[in-house]
Amino acid sequence: MEKINNDNRLKFTFKKENILIGVVHLKPLPGSSSYKGESLDEIYDLALKDTECYAKGNFHGVIIENHGDIPFSKPEDIGPETVAVMSVIASKLNGKFKNMIFGINVLANAAIPALSVAMASNTSFIRVNQYTNAYIANEGFLEGLAAKITRYRKWISADSVSIFADVHVKHGSHAIVADRPIEELAKDSEFFGADVLIATGHRTADAAELEEVITIKNSTNLPVLVGSGITKDNVKDYYNVCDGFIIASSLKYDGLWKNSVDLKRVNAFTKTLKSLK
Repeated sequence: MEKINNDNRLKFTFKKENILIGVVHLKPLPGSSSYKGESLDEIYDLALKDTECYAKGNFHGVIIENHGDIPFSKPEDIGPETVAVMSVIASKLNGKFKNMIFGINVLANAAIPALSVAMASNTSFIRVNQYTNAYIANEGFLEGLAAKITRYRKWISADSVSIFADVHVKHGSHAIVADRPIEELAKDSEFFGADVLIATGHRTADAAELEEVITIKNSTNLPVLVGSGITKDNVKDYYNVCDGFIIASSLKYDGLWKNSVDLKRVNAFTKTLKSLK
């Protein structure tokens, strides 16, 4: 077994620079109020098509996310059916695309279920939208779960699963920590064991503020990804101030997150990215 390099888990996991990660927004899953009884095969087939587009565009990785389960539940209300279905889908995709790195995000902020899915599907990382501190989300009050996450990861012997943590998560109010600057929030995540930091805008498809990305990058020794709002038109502004990108909405048909991935948009984006190297 290859020894884990905790100094820079992003480079250790991807073995590349300028990481490019797409997102597969799963259709509503069993247990969601939006679920209409589709078979698991139907849900998987749509996820497969999106992943194929990212693979054809030479993306390095994909995050599998239950974004169709709107409105999202709090972590303690996520049912075993979500973990079961996501584990099956993630395992099948991970087995089919050997050259891609897969991660898991279970919404909202359900890091323990995400770790369970990651372990069951042998995927490489989880995204945690609120890792430290607390904020008011659409779902209500959400606390940071760093202590529970790291202990659970140890308990299930999933140390190889990296933790990608949002620093100033979208879709919420940060009034509770408003007296603490963004650099302190970034340092908190590093101090409590995050492996990679993520900067985002205020909501899905909103671009992160450039100065905030730079501040996060300069505040810790951890790699930083920009996790929302990246397009072929603005990627040049962020290219030299971060370690990579998590991108989805601008690559979907009509630029809408709920639509399927458009291969033409994927290719146009990667062409632009190549021109910056």
